[in-house]
Parts: sequence; C-alpha cells; structure tokens
Amino acid sequence: MEIRRISIAESNLVIELFNQYRIFYKQASNIELAKQFIEERLNNNESVIFLALVIENNKTIPAGFTQLYPTYSSVRTSKNWILNDLYVKSAYRKQGVGELLIKTAMDFAKAGGAKFVELSTATDNYTAQSLYKKIGFEKQKPDDEFYSYRITL
Repeated sequence: MEIRRISIAESNLVIELFNQYRIFYKQASNIELAKQFIEERLNNNESVIFLALVIENNKTIPAGFTQLYPTYSSVRTSKNWILNDLYVKSAYRKQGVGELLIKTAMDFAKAGGAKFVELSTATDNYTAQSLYKKIGFEKQKPDDEFYSYRITL
C-alpha cells in the first residue's frame, strides 16, 4: 500500500471515493459536485488530501482517502488541522488503511508545527470511534449528531 499526498493533477483519483464518502453520510450521489468540490479545494490550496493506493492484478486502485483543512489559533499562534473526511472502500476496511491515513495526516501536521489534529464522526459510527480511541484521540464534548475527537501532537 502507498499513501501519498495528491495534487490537483491527480484529483481524478479521489473523486469517486469522495462521492462514496458523501453517500455514506446520506447525501445524494453527485460525481460532478464531488469533482467540483475537490478541484476547488486543491486549486485554492484550501485542503490537503492523502490517498491510499493498493495494487491488485497489476492495477493501482484508490482504496481510501483523508482530507484535512487548516484552522488557526491566535493564542497558540499555530496552524492546526481538521481531519474532516476519512473514507475507506468497504473491501479494504479493517486492513489498517484508515489508521495509516490518519497517522500520515498526523505526521504531516506535526511536521508543519501543528499543535493538534481534530476530527468528528457520527455518534453511531462505532467502528471509527474505536479506531480514533486506539490511535490516541480523546473524545470532546458531543453534540446531537457528531462526536469530536482531538489528539495533541
């Protein structure tokens, strides 16, 4: 498996995964909207996307991705990251893909001087919650639909 940060030139590799991620969160399938959203984020340097690639039958297949958005702290005078999107195709779940994507994102954030990475997940997404806890994220105050987690770097 290879994890790599993608550029705008490689945005096509993540479009279908992003669309599937949105469907997972009960949004209508819309490839054109997914393409537009991803391309805008990358073109405007508004997000960082890491992609997990696996090789099967001599073919490289996108297996999962994570997308991070910057956030800033005036008090800490630091740039931190919101891990907003994490999605792994069902065929590759429970194989360490999600964990590797998160750890890659954490390494990236730490190398840039970030003090923390924060993420949210649905209150009924127990598999994700278990993974975040395993990695060391701490649950923050919940709201009605999502739990937030944070890890200090």
